[in-house]
Amino acid sequence: MIKRHFLSKDDRARLTGIARDGLEEHRVARRANAILLLDKGWSCEQVSEALLLDDDTIRSWFKVYREGGVPALARFDLAGGHRALTVEQLTALKAWATEALPASTRAIGHHIRTTYGMSYTRSGLIKLMAALDFVWRKPDLVPSHLDLAAQEAFIEQHERLRNGLGADEAIVYGDAVHPTHQTRPAGVWMPRGADVAVPAASGRDRMNIHGVIDLETGATRMKEVLSVDAQSTIELLTSIENAYTTMRRIHVYLDNARYHHARAVQDWMRQPGRRIVLHFIPSYCPHLNPIERLWGVMHQNVTHNRYYATFKDFAEAILTFLKETVPKHFSRFSSRITDNFRIRDPKDSRVVAS
Repeated sequence: MIKRHFLSKDDRARLTGIARDGLEEHRVARRANAILLLDKGWSCEQVSEALLLDDDTIRSWFKVYREGGVPALARFDLAGGHRALTVEQLTALKAWATEALPASTRAIGHHIRTTYGMSYTRSGLIKLMAALDFVWRKPDLVPSHLDLAAQEAFIEQHERLRNGLGADEAIVYGDAVHPTHQTRPAGVWMPRGADVAVPAASGRDRMNIHGVIDLETGATRMKEVLSVDAQSTIELLTSIENAYTTMRRIHVYLDNARYHHARAVQDWMRQPGRRIVLHFIPSYCPHLNPIERLWGVMHQNVTHNRYYATFKDFAEAILTFLKETVPKHFSRFSSRITDNFRIRDPKDSRVVAS
């Protein structure tokens, strides 16, 4: 007789999440559901009848949980019928992986074989690491010269400006981007074993776009230029003033590219009647410029898994998205293209290389 309420609060929450997750593997969800029913006081016979299984299967699942915890319920394919890792071994494996940050399932499998004398298939290792709450992803790139004080000061200044903005003032965020006529493969969900491909573009032509975006309206100003330089900066600023004829002051946020600080730009700014005020984002802080997020959205919608036979088709798709699609349908993108800034501190991340 299995006593009810044997689950800890954490295990009950994890198993409930597994049982309710529509994307979880069916046989794992059934095991989780069975353990939850046993915890509620159901007998093995009652659970087996409800799940259309035999009661010995339910007892074996309970034994698996009792000996290996929640992670053991997700393991099916240990090669050669070896015993499952014990709770102590799982704890040690998690500690090792946290320290070593293995780059492949091959490295994990080698460690398990040499340390515990067990062999897992690749799919088994993936399930095992998922059960240990590990995911496979690339480390974030963290600039080595981040200035925390400069970030904090910038965010405070930006907030003061946004909150005190007059009815005859506007804010736009500017930058340059250089899309290259290349196919950019991106991950998709596909049937297991399917062979999916996207044609590779043969061209290597590159666009040079200097532009700004207004987060209040979604309006954009995009200039395709031969070269991003002081002259293209002046042309962009001129087009901004021409677009905001009713505004007394237009605040333009830019990065610290040399051409944004060029003497020609400074001379243009000193001309009588200029209504633009330039603000510069701290160095090495693209995360503090919302237009960087626009470039990411652009690639996801225009270049990922897309093939353009000619550079002309590629350029038209890019410019149509930036000039027409974004302003017209900004409500679709506004939750991702935002000025919801945060300070980035390398100390908040574990640096895996020096």
